[in-house]
Amino acid sequence: MITGEIRSKVDKIWEIFWTGGITNPLSVIEQFTYLIFIKSLDDKQIREEKNSMILGLEPKRYFSDDEQILRWSNFKELEAQEMFDVVSNRVFPFIKNLNGDNESSFSKYMKEAIFQIPTPQMLEKIVTGIETLEFERDVKGDLYEYLLSKLATSGTNGQFRTPRHIIDMMVKLVKPDPQDIIIDPACGTSGFLVGAEEYLKKNHEEIFTSESLKEHFQNEMFYGNDMDTTMLRIGAMNMMLHDVDNPNIDYKDSLSKSNTDEEKYTLVLANPPFTGSLDLEGVANNLLKVTKTKKTELLFLALMLRILKKGGRCAVIVPDGVLFGASKAHKQIRKEIIENNKLQGVISMPSGVFKPYAGVSTAILLFTKTGIGGTDNVWFYDMKADGYSLDDKRTEIEENDIPDILERYENLENEKDRKRTEKSFFVPKEEIVENDYDLSINKYKEIEYEEIVYEKPEVIIGKIKELEKEIALGLEELEGLME
Repeated sequence: MITGEIRSKVDKIWEIFWTGGITNPLSVIEQFTYLIFIKSLDDKQIREEKNSMILGLEPKRYFSDDEQILRWSNFKELEAQEMFDVVSNRVFPFIKNLNGDNESSFSKYMKEAIFQIPTPQMLEKIVTGIETLEFERDVKGDLYEYLLSKLATSGTNGQFRTPRHIIDMMVKLVKPDPQDIIIDPACGTSGFLVGAEEYLKKNHEEIFTSESLKEHFQNEMFYGNDMDTTMLRIGAMNMMLHDVDNPNIDYKDSLSKSNTDEEKYTLVLANPPFTGSLDLEGVANNLLKVTKTKKTELLFLALMLRILKKGGRCAVIVPDGVLFGASKAHKQIRKEIIENNKLQGVISMPSGVFKPYAGVSTAILLFTKTGIGGTDNVWFYDMKADGYSLDDKRTEIEENDIPDILERYENLENEKDRKRTEKSFFVPKEEIVENDYDLSINKYKEIEYEEIVYEKPEVIIGKIKELEKEIALGLEELEGLME
């Protein structure tokens, strides 16, 4: 999480946008993001130049000789009107055409971007404010999280924000590798893709030493779909800020007939929308064959099974209703995952994880596409705390099950003898089938009740009588004092 000092600075910059007439939270985030991107591009150029001096190599150049004034470190020194002219007339068009390739996701969605800061004085204040922020990679990610937390509405605006520590946990559970082809079919700001990218950089240095792996990482590893062009722009910039030059971020209704992806990806990471239903006529027929429903949360699961290659893994957040829903469609999708693929784990999360957006209870499903079954014993974990309070404030606390979840999932052989009174345990497939493929942890968890021994009634009555005597004596003494 970002520190109180940085949070205060961000709030002050937000207030500058607000008082300057930009009051839509998404617009503020978008304009804020453009300027962060512009500064980060210059920061990357500075790092390239420093590294090239050490290694004696030619640095990668983002700015040509006649574009040096477009660098943050240069235009920030200009007076307000000149800075405004440079940023609005030169810097902004520069980033809109950065890749030159009109087919790149970044160029595609930046075409519709609009520079909305209305006055030189307002721009100067915002640039000065951003200049005071620290921009190390970890802080940058937390900064995005904090900006997105200012979207106070739920539903449409809330669906794309998954807490970063939950993303990191899910990424660590599925362990992306350098050969993976990763997709989030409802990507929003690309949080899951960024999480996977950061994991790979930290755990697979071969990405930097192998030209083929580096090429794959930059161009063919990361895919994301969404139907909000603002989110696509922010998502594409987010990926580029994290050194992925050409992320495949596309405007696409993942559930529609126009999405023809099939057995294309090796890893799905997602928190798809589950706040409503949609028109059946527009839904791909092969999804409806798996589960005939209007519920998006069920259709997205069918989609994930379709787009994964054999052996592909999935970590997805679902509302609790998916786990125990009694409708035919609910049972169909659970049966498909359990009988025809390999369900490895179900992590039940507390209802406050997505506050302040919503108090809905959710779970994480971990499964592998096989097409031929393979589910044997399913691992359940009853998560009670995620390191933050479960109220709207979500303040940091000591209680945190995430390290324990990662440790236990890493060592599943040690889980076999755990009792169902513990936080985690195995349930055999046969038992799940007998229970109509119910995946709610409460169906299988056993609760130990501590036996309480009470005194005999006559003893309790005797004690009550003694107390009554003491009270009566006390009252008599009080009355005596009042005479």
